[in-house]
Amino acid sequence: MNYRKLKITEMGRMSVEEFHEAEKMPLVVVLDSVRSLYNVGSVFRTCDAFRVAGVVLCGITATPPNAEIHKTALGAEDSVDWRYFKDTMEAVACLRDDGYKLLAIEQCEGSTMLNDFRPEPHEKYAVILGNEVKGVQQQVIDACDGCLEIPQYGTKHSMNVSVTAGIVIYDFWQKITTVPLQSV
Repeated sequence: MNYRKLKITEMGRMSVEEFHEAEKMPLVVVLDSVRSLYNVGSVFRTCDAFRVAGVVLCGITATPPNAEIHKTALGAEDSVDWRYFKDTMEAVACLRDDGYKLLAIEQCEGSTMLNDFRPEPHEKYAVILGNEVKGVQQQVIDACDGCLEIPQYGTKHSMNVSVTAGIVIYDFWQKITTVPLQSV
């Protein structure tokens, strides 16, 4: 079997305008003081790939427009809806008021392993990912409905925040999307 790499023009991707109108996965990704602009851009790009409802940028997390974010987002910062809050606790309160279940992605006592987590149908979720060194702030964890942890079996006890986001987003996609989202 020969595999021919597809050209971009053959992939049938939607436009930014079509993306804005398309159905989204009921998931918001919150970045709690993420330092690396490349990580921020990578999260945007993954959110675009799985039609995540939005990204919330908090604290020291940089916001678009920004050349370094664009370098890894490749324009996804234009398709994915985003908001900025100076204080992550303000974002948490706003999301709770909007009906989101809040889940910190962190290693905590009593956390649920991601592979054991079963999202409830028809619920909206916000997952909060933390700073590359300090993780999610404890006060933010305390305000969440729960904590999810990615099982790890090696010698390290952490993963890059954008990799973590990708794993969590894909896991949600697998568990809550029974049929592919339709384009406009």
